[in-house]
Amino acid sequence: MTDRTTQPRAGLALAAGIAFCFGFAALAGALAQLLPAIPFAPDTGAAHYYWQLPTPTAWTRAAAWTGYLLHQVTIWALIWYAQRSRLGYTAALHPVNVAALGANAFFVLLHLGQTHLTYDGLAQDVSIWTSFGSVALLLVIVLIMENRRRGLFFGHPVAWLNEPGRALRKYHGYYFAWAVIYTFWYHPMEGTLGHVAGTFYTALLMLQGSLFFTRVHTNRWWTVTLEVLVIVHGTLVAVMQDNGMWPMFLFGFAAIFIVTQMHGLGLPRWLRWGFALTYFGAVAATYATVRTWSALPDVLRIPITDYVLVFLIAALVWAGMVGTAKLRGRDGQPAALPPAPPATLS
Repeated sequence: MTDRTTQPRAGLALAAGIAFCFGFAALAGALAQLLPAIPFAPDTGAAHYYWQLPTPTAWTRAAAWTGYLLHQVTIWALIWYAQRSRLGYTAALHPVNVAALGANAFFVLLHLGQTHLTYDGLAQDVSIWTSFGSVALLLVIVLIMENRRRGLFFGHPVAWLNEPGRALRKYHGYYFAWAVIYTFWYHPMEGTLGHVAGTFYTALLMLQGSLFFTRVHTNRWWTVTLEVLVIVHGTLVAVMQDNGMWPMFLFGFAAIFIVTQMHGLGLPRWLRWGFALTYFGAVAATYATVRTWSALPDVLRIPITDYVLVFLIAALVWAGMVGTAKLRGRDGQPAALPPAPPATLS
């Protein structure tokens, strides 16, 4: 039996991993100046991904897809092994965590090398909406999984979401691993502010995914940090596009923090009110000066979409649970699931 006291601490691994993510993003940005000059096709709008070769080859496609598939299958296999081993949540790393950390570090460096060798990511063959949507759904699923602990609306849970939340906690690792790794390999390692910020964010999500079955993985301050970093990333990308839509992303994602995410941190009431008043003051100041009042409804697009998706995804999960129970000869009630730890990004 392994002596857990001799294993590396997950907290130290988290700190080292964050430092690695910073260093890797900085390295990718610095090395981007060595990339060859590519005559990109003209930007044709929101559905067009600009950073891709104008004339891809079988070799450039194979390099990106092979690296992605090897990365994906490796992490899925480690998740499967960890679940099959019925590991407990500890303050120390399990050997499978060390393997996952090493695998992710290897593949992010491989993607950096692949970018400089063949450039293209997966964007050549799949829509940009699949990349954006995969991580957007990840964040929505977290809202469902965290409903019981922190509530969905101002600290109040929606009881109907509890059973779908339990099912998602049991199996979410496979989807989350796909969403993050797929998005990571979708883009080449370019040096724009949006690319570097996205590289840093996806690397942090892979770090979180590597720490499954450790107490760090369920630390509410760390996990909510990962959730709210989308505010920074989404706003930076919108600013880079120079279309004036950055307030929609900034205040849209921030609204979810005000309505849901901050209520799982045990903050005093006065501080929560302070966040809310600061939010509404910033919205008013921005739309009175930078934007126009007629554009104010844009602030509601992201939160309305996310909360609608919460109930849609939960309904689909519930239907799947009921269908599975019926196929097993039950009475149509969802099959019982084992207790799960607090929901987290993984």
